[in-house]
Amino acid sequence: MTVTSNIFAGVSPAAGEETLTSLLEATHVRIERIVSLGHASPPGFWYDEEQHEWVIVLQGAARLLFEGDAKSIELRAGDHVNIPARTKHRVEWTTPEEPTVWLAVHFR
Repeated sequence: MTVTSNIFAGVSPAAGEETLTSLLEATHVRIERIVSLGHASPPGFWYDEEQHEWVIVLQGAARLLFEGDAKSIELRAGDHVNIPARTKHRVEWTTPEEPTVWLAVHFR
């Protein structure tokens, strides 16, 4: 059965929080919606994923920092980045006045 939904439905995280919703899971790919509101990774925390991750910001804005880089990159609506597996990175900032909606594709 085909089921439809809207990527922006139910976008209401608490301030400083991040919510993840799995949209599709298959053998070598996982697609999820991430919604952030003023979220940042905890001090000293780095994501270190086993799979590659491609993300696009659909709404809002965010800053990502990659280990070893002196400066973070800013992503606004429509901007995307591919993060190779085992590339340590962190969320430095997301917009506090409106939700930042990401689409993340994790793949091998």
